[in-house]
Amino acid sequence: MVPLSFGTTELLLRSDRAVYWPRERTLFVADLHLEKASFFASHGQPLPPYDSRATLERVARAVEETRAERVVTLGDNFHDSAGSTRLEEHAAGMLHALTRAVDWVWITGNHDIGVAAMPGGRRVAQAQIGGIWLRHEAQAGDPDPEISGHFHPKLRLSLRGRHVSRRCFVGSATKLILPALGALTGGLDAGHGEIRRAVGPGAAALVPVADRLLRFPLS
Repeated sequence: MVPLSFGTTELLLRSDRAVYWPRERTLFVADLHLEKASFFASHGQPLPPYDSRATLERVARAVEETRAERVVTLGDNFHDSAGSTRLEEHAAGMLHALTRAVDWVWITGNHDIGVAAMPGGRRVAQAQIGGIWLRHEAQAGDPDPEISGHFHPKLRLSLRGRHVSRRCFVGSATKLILPALGALTGGLDAGHGEIRRAVGPGAAALVPVADRLLRFPLS
């Protein structure tokens, strides 16, 4: 985990694309898109049906390693409105155990529209903890500190003639956008105009590597 000063607090960015806030004992994850594989399978594109299990294993490992007492998901929790009804038994058991072990908060996103009920935890449109707003999509121009998801940012670089792409965080003085944690999620270039507009001046792609945080300014 690599420290990041954000507003008046310090966060820890993890290589698994989650963020831990030690002061609040809270873990943030974004864009799980649970049951994406089964959604595509129902539309004639068969994919291995283990994406939810793999995603929840990542969350469980992060909870165990940080000893978080609260988990906040930042929207697009299921890939579609019926996703929660398609969870296979093992994945459903993992999610049940997680939502019972910690204070679990589901922030809803655009993919969660129509989901009748989230399995366990509590569901909100947005939340505020310790003066920081937690939302699915960043509100451009809002001066308050904010953590969000939605855009699935990825950093694309050209190194010695090779093109390299990896998921990244995008941040500024008051905004932090998390990369998608879901096992089957794609990504949007971190320098895309919509991301830069949402984050505002001073936007940079942030990549935690070992004990360092690499910053790549986004012009």
